Amino acid sequence: MGLQVNQSVGGSVSGGPVGLWPPSFKGAIFDFDGTISITRDVWTEVDRVFLGARGFEVTPDYQRALSALGFEAGARYTIERYQLHESVEDICDEWNRMGRALYESRVTLRPGVEDYIHALQRRGIPCALATVNDPEVLFACQHIDVRGLFDALVFGREVDRPKDSPDIYLEAARRLGVAAKDCIVFEDLAIGLRSAQSAGMMTCAVNACDDVQNIAEVQGIADMWLDDWRNIEVG
Repeated sequence: MGLQVNQSVGGSVSGGPVGLWPPSFKGAIFDFDGTISITRDVWTEVDRVFLGARGFEVTPDYQRALSALGFEAGARYTIERYQLHESVEDICDEWNRMGRALYESRVTLRPGVEDYIHALQRRGIPCALATVNDPEVLFACQHIDVRGLFDALVFGREVDRPKDSPDIYLEAARRLGVAAKDCIVFEDLAIGLRSAQSAGMMTCAVNACDDVQNIAEVQGIADMWLDDWRNIEVG
């Protein structure tokens, strides 16, 4: 499976972890929330307002579970967990409304990631976004040219299963025209990293800088660990 080097502790060179630059892969697939963007505070606020209005508090395990699910699957999980008498559609509409408002003004890309993606594309390596986020929410952040940044976009609603299976990563590879074994997946979630590896893809865990991420767990799973996008020197 691609580069068989786990660099959770050390093992990096001046250009970041070995294999990221120069790239040792032919296609790159990126998660959005937490991996290339700073969104944890946004979704914590959505969760706090949503659950608070129903008499519940936000817990890290709830947020961790939602991170790997699309909106519809997340709504079903929430209904079952909290025994809510609401429809999936109504919950998704509420999340969409709150998410769009916050993404429009507060979401930013992590420093260095845009430079890295452009550097890969100059090398002829296509890049895809694979996210369980809703497109209506993601495209609300008009100050980020998501469509222009990536060669392909795949959303959770477009595949049968969320990130507990490799469906979304395989579809991204297909749209890039690159074999799964020649792709790398950048993720901050353990469940996503495992799924990508089950498809034969190389994986790089990225520091999400939030208390929901289990750093020791993702470091132990991934082939590589990236603490900061600016650590990849692409000059």
